[in-house]
Amino acid sequence: MGVDNGILLGLDTFGDVTRGANGQHLEQHEVLRNVVEEAVLADSLGLDFFGVGEHHREDFAISSPEVVLAAIASRTNRIRLGSAVTVLNSDDPIRVYERFATVDALSNGRAEVILGRGSFTESFPLFGIKMEEYDIQFGEKLEILSLLKHEGPLEWKGSIRPPLRGQRAYPTTQRGSLRTWIGVGGSPESVVRAARYGFPLCIAIIGGQPERFTQYVDLYLHSLERFGHPIQPISCHSPGHVSNTDEQAQAEVWPHYREMFTRIGRERGWPPVTYDQFEFAIGPEGSLYVGSPETVAEKIIRNARILKLSRFDMKYSNGGMPHEQLMNSIELYANDVAPLVRAGFIG
Repeated sequence: MGVDNGILLGLDTFGDVTRGANGQHLEQHEVLRNVVEEAVLADSLGLDFFGVGEHHREDFAISSPEVVLAAIASRTNRIRLGSAVTVLNSDDPIRVYERFATVDALSNGRAEVILGRGSFTESFPLFGIKMEEYDIQFGEKLEILSLLKHEGPLEWKGSIRPPLRGQRAYPTTQRGSLRTWIGVGGSPESVVRAARYGFPLCIAIIGGQPERFTQYVDLYLHSLERFGHPIQPISCHSPGHVSNTDEQAQAEVWPHYREMFTRIGRERGWPPVTYDQFEFAIGPEGSLYVGSPETVAEKIIRNARILKLSRFDMKYSNGGMPHEQLMNSIELYANDVAPLVRAGFIG
């Protein structure tokens, strides 16, 4: 489904470790329980998707998306559930498929998985994988995953593990396949790889101008045609926050955005983030969807049309932003932003 037929609206979180009423960071176990409550709210308000991203860091609480999604599945009824993303190159593709197929069963067919390389590399030393194998691990594991979606006997040979000769993965899914997306952050090779296997594409746009990703959308659509696959959905993952006014939303996000990106910048050798950079990011040409419902809806409509999106997922968690502000943002996103966006694609 593309934008001509409407658009789905979802939410993503990494389980960012939030601050409590006393200004101190919550424990990760508290954050995880809050994530479940946030998902339950999203389901009750009629949103289409809830995704949880995998990280292995002190500032993000979710390291096992499938377990969190299983807990959410037991308390929700209709919202689709997935990862955002699963770091495939440091995991076992067969176990990934089996775990998400299990979530699919527990949720009555609502599970999907978004596979990616991830923007952090801490999982490689954690699980004893060599960084020089980064590319080959992802490529060969994705090839195995592409075979698993048929849910039949596996025949495969590569360099990262012994061959597969007729083995099968269980449980199988009710519909005979698990919806599987490829998450990309701007690598043409990853875009072409997604098209080669006929997987839907999820574009992570967390910086710069969304419009520049039109070249990847065009590359993806042309590559699908070249490989003989039908048109597949395209989704977008971007950070955002909704409040009653633009000024309130900006004031709520900025200190947590500054703290988070300054911390990450120290790890990567970047200079501290400035308010001018933040101001550009929340502006019409930037990648942050921060503002009143009207401001956020207008930006989603514009970029969904440009990028030919079937679904837009807002990463509503922003560093240490308190749980209460996140819940309010979810309510405004579902009750005010979603109707404006959907109305923008009627007719």
